[in-house]
Amino acid sequence: MTSQTNDKKLWGGRFAEATDRLVELFNASVGFDQRLAEHDIRGSLAHVAMLGEVSILSAEEVAQIEAGLRDVLSDIRAGTFEWRLDREDVHMNVEAALRDRIGPVAGKLHTARSRNDQVAVDFRLFTKEAALDLASKTRALREVMLAEADKYLGRGEQDAVILPGYTHLQVAQPILLSHWFMAYVAMLERDEGRFRDAAERMDESPLGSSALAGTPWPIDRHATAAALGFARPTANSLDGVGSRDFALEFLSACAILSAHLSRLSEELILYSTFEFGFLTLPDSHTTGSSIMPQKKNPDVSELARGKAGRVFGNLMGLLTVVKGTPLAYNKDLQEDKEGVFDSYDTLSIVLRLYAEMLPKTVWHAEATKAAAARGYSTATDVADFLARQGVPFREAHEVVGGLVGVASRSGRQLWELTDDELRAAHTLLSAEIARQLTVEESVKNRLSYGGSAPQRVREAVDAAKAALDP
Repeated sequence: MTSQTNDKKLWGGRFAEATDRLVELFNASVGFDQRLAEHDIRGSLAHVAMLGEVSILSAEEVAQIEAGLRDVLSDIRAGTFEWRLDREDVHMNVEAALRDRIGPVAGKLHTARSRNDQVAVDFRLFTKEAALDLASKTRALREVMLAEADKYLGRGEQDAVILPGYTHLQVAQPILLSHWFMAYVAMLERDEGRFRDAAERMDESPLGSSALAGTPWPIDRHATAAALGFARPTANSLDGVGSRDFALEFLSACAILSAHLSRLSEELILYSTFEFGFLTLPDSHTTGSSIMPQKKNPDVSELARGKAGRVFGNLMGLLTVVKGTPLAYNKDLQEDKEGVFDSYDTLSIVLRLYAEMLPKTVWHAEATKAAAARGYSTATDVADFLARQGVPFREAHEVVGGLVGVASRSGRQLWELTDDELRAAHTLLSAEIARQLTVEESVKNRLSYGGSAPQRVREAVDAAKAALDP
């Protein structure tokens, strides 16, 4: 990028003094908004075509401008375009380059248009595409996790992999590993929906709002909206150029997805440790230590967890920018783009990495089942057994709590207590009954809708597959 200053500013008619060099550096956005170049030229092509249709420009003028814009676009795609700092932003760079190519007629492109509605339409185009792309990538990860749930459910109850379920990060009750995967499938389904909802709400074109009040020119905003693939034009010109809630909604959806991926990352990091030993992450998605040769570090998951913070920050940054800006456009809104670009880029790679990594991750069924059996995870099942025999649940809860105390003080599990110890706690209990209350039985009995019984998880997997069918 060059920094020439010999051009007269396209807006410089009333100015008698050149822009201060430091102001020029501070004011310029071309370093990042050049990413919108294709969107900007798309908007300009739609605008100039409409100007021709309503006879504001002649057919010859339209043809000249369209050809020039396509030449500029070719240079941008080829990487030969000269981005200049003194031309401030993507819009002025493109327009000035167009003028260099076709002469003064290029100035007619800006008839009935302002940079305010120009940047608003460019940014909406980008953000709408980004929302739909992240929806697609979220769906792809959802499909991967659904396939993993199906795989670890096996062909029958005996094949299903059992995992300890936790509350407060303490063993709570046994669940199926497939049930764990399906929890994230449910989260990702909502995440995808949020992106698609956001894309639908932002499906409005601000082009034609002009600076803030509309324009006296006889333009056709519905035509430009349709040409750009929007469902409709924005209904209010002030709102069209001055609102960035579409970007806020996109960033909010990004933040929620990041939170879900961070929770997934935390669990995978824990489960891959020697202390848990539940899974082995693939070599292709882990790294080593520069000093400790035995190390296998879960860097993908750690970075995904860490990058959630910057995605949250991007949302808070834009909320802070817009909270005090009066209508309509203010230069503050130049700060709207980098956070959106960054969140989109960050989540694009995290979603792809997880879609690649999870199918290559190996879960250790014996370790997960053994862990599920520890921590008195079937204590609730003993209480439920007593409750089914007519014992009030609160009484049953107290009885089993006492038994857990006896077992824990002697370093035993509930099924290792003697017949006398169990009958002393309650006459309905015995060693034979305790031995029957296994983790397999515990999981099998969780038959409520949405529960972790194999048949319920199978129903959930089948329903999720049907929901993914086009």
